[in-house]
Amino acid sequence: MAISGLPEEEYFGFGHRACAGCGAAIALRLITKAAGKSSILTQSTGCMEVVSSPYPETAWKLPWIHGAFENPASIASGISAALKAMGKEDKINVIAIGGDGSSYDIGFGHISGAFERGENFTYCCYDNEAYMNTGIQRSGSTPFGASTTTSPSGKESIGKKEWKKDLMHILAAHASPYVASASIAYPQDAFRKLKTAIETRGPTFVNLFSPCPTGWRFPTEKTVEIARLAVETGVTPLYEIINGKHKINRPNDVSGLKPVEEYLRTQGRYRHLFRPEKKEKEIEFIQNRIKENLSLLIEMAEKGF
Repeated sequence: MAISGLPEEEYFGFGHRACAGCGAAIALRLITKAAGKSSILTQSTGCMEVVSSPYPETAWKLPWIHGAFENPASIASGISAALKAMGKEDKINVIAIGGDGSSYDIGFGHISGAFERGENFTYCCYDNEAYMNTGIQRSGSTPFGASTTTSPSGKESIGKKEWKKDLMHILAAHASPYVASASIAYPQDAFRKLKTAIETRGPTFVNLFSPCPTGWRFPTEKTVEIARLAVETGVTPLYEIINGKHKINRPNDVSGLKPVEEYLRTQGRYRHLFRPEKKEKEIEFIQNRIKENLSLLIEMAEKGF
């Protein structure tokens, strides 16, 4: 099925083995549409590598290299260097892809090194907020209060106790010319940001929010609805950092946010916040932190930071 306003060409083919309702599969459709035919992709081990390349089959219709969990950024650096030596660096796009486990954690040092060196490629993270391929373990991207197999909720635990790592600003601090957050619920916005990142020279980054029905425990038909609700509640604000300056896309008004409780109630990973009794204190903490974070983003954009 074509996505309205986007190129009809499909470079991530049907027939892959992703779960029904997989947000990351939608993310890969958007990434490959934005990359286009003249591209080379490298991807870490993870959900989307496993489901897309069971020997002897592949869902990829572009040149694609599978690397270890930690090194898609390093492989992309090598490809970029080879293209430069061949005089083709302006003719072929280089895209590195990883899940949040690879991007926020295991491969972070490789990304940091590549961005510090100023390598010419785009890194795309399909962010489903846990290590979904290996058993739904918590990652640096897992949000506060979420229950995973390594941050289980219980009588003595609220789930993950730490806030989500701010990878956007970490990479912006590496002097990346373009960093953006996007969501599969807003495909036109995501496509624009991916195209901008790919067409911007230097190391660029797009964090693509991609809900996981299996790991988050929600009905498979609710993926896009939940992704949209994450933006409407301010859980996942969409914004860009262009040459160090913030641009807010949505939401851009703290007073217009939907209550975060509407988002939390959609997912089994937060069920313990409401059973056997509602955890008012923890939900209020999440709500206040969301408002504080969005207020800060808006303030930075208004002041030209």
